[in-house]
Amino acid sequence: MIRFKFSVLALAFMVMIGCNSAKDQVVSDPSLSAIKLPPGFSINIYADVDNARSMALSPSGVLYVGNRKGDKVYAVKDTNGDFIADKKWVLDSGLQMPNGVAFKDGDLYVAEVSRIIKFTDIENKLDNPGEPAVVYDKFPTETHHGWKYIAFGPEGKLYVPVGAPCNICESEDPIFAAIHRMNADGTGLELFASGVRNTVGFTWHPETKDLWFTDNGRDMLGDDIPPCELNSAPTQGMNFGYPYCHGGTIKDPEFGDKHACDEFVKPMQNLGAHVAPLGLKFYTGDMFPAEYKNQIILAEHGSWNRAKKSGYRLSLVKLKDGKAISYEPFASGWLDEATQAVSGRPVDVLQMPDGSLLVSDDQAGKIYRISYKG
Repeated sequence: MIRFKFSVLALAFMVMIGCNSAKDQVVSDPSLSAIKLPPGFSINIYADVDNARSMALSPSGVLYVGNRKGDKVYAVKDTNGDFIADKKWVLDSGLQMPNGVAFKDGDLYVAEVSRIIKFTDIENKLDNPGEPAVVYDKFPTETHHGWKYIAFGPEGKLYVPVGAPCNICESEDPIFAAIHRMNADGTGLELFASGVRNTVGFTWHPETKDLWFTDNGRDMLGDDIPPCELNSAPTQGMNFGYPYCHGGTIKDPEFGDKHACDEFVKPMQNLGAHVAPLGLKFYTGDMFPAEYKNQIILAEHGSWNRAKKSGYRLSLVKLKDGKAISYEPFASGWLDEATQAVSGRPVDVLQMPDGSLLVSDDQAGKIYRISYKG
């Protein structure tokens, strides 16, 4: 009885003095108790979004979220400044793997398997977006690696990848296993980079404006090869080796005799085998410590057929003079190494104006916010 009275008094005292202001409040959830971050960092739930995949943020603070397993595109917004999204909209449904989202000049672009659509003036039509306009509808209909990540480059063009229609194959059609770009109105489609098996995340260096992207390595060569890749394409026309060479040095057993690995661009950093790297961003904010400035944080979605699971985390790749010098975990715990149980699969990362980092998780149906207080 004495203990009960004490706990009630203690709770009342904490509420009275306001031990947590609204902006400092932690969203408690059992799924986050296992997440490990560097000292000074914390993680909270920002929004609940079914099968949350790629993300794009508008200047007004509306977060657009794509979807792969379902058919919907979502928007969420934190309207009261407590770092928790309190409004959510379903912008459209009946779409085919609308994984990719991009925002430009008031319009929302959405990538389906075979087409790019656009919701004009979306910020003023969130409650009733209407029918989207078709920007481009001539991409392949193959669903194997058919879902797409899209983003606008520094020059204003929309970058659109098309993954290989297989685990490993040699396609005569250059549309596959490549990154393309087009004008915002869908005209001027051109090949930007080839030999890319399946990229579901790319970004641009904040200073050099070079394109950096992740690439998922092939399957069925064992648990430990080939590595997934982090690549850089500073110029148009570079070839990154698929399906002939993996990780810069590993000849493919089926196609490797046709071309030497030296003919292709080598990765900037080989990542773990089968970790399935997806979204990535250069951290440019001021909230995190200075050591994170202009460094890469990337999401590793996690292996699907490795004997011992790998990935299921955020990783940090540090650069010096434009070269990768280290690769290490940044946020982990969605995979229980002992039991091999999985509680979440990170997909995309996005930096908020205040310097915090949003992370989408398509398994848990969550968007997390990672912040730093020191």
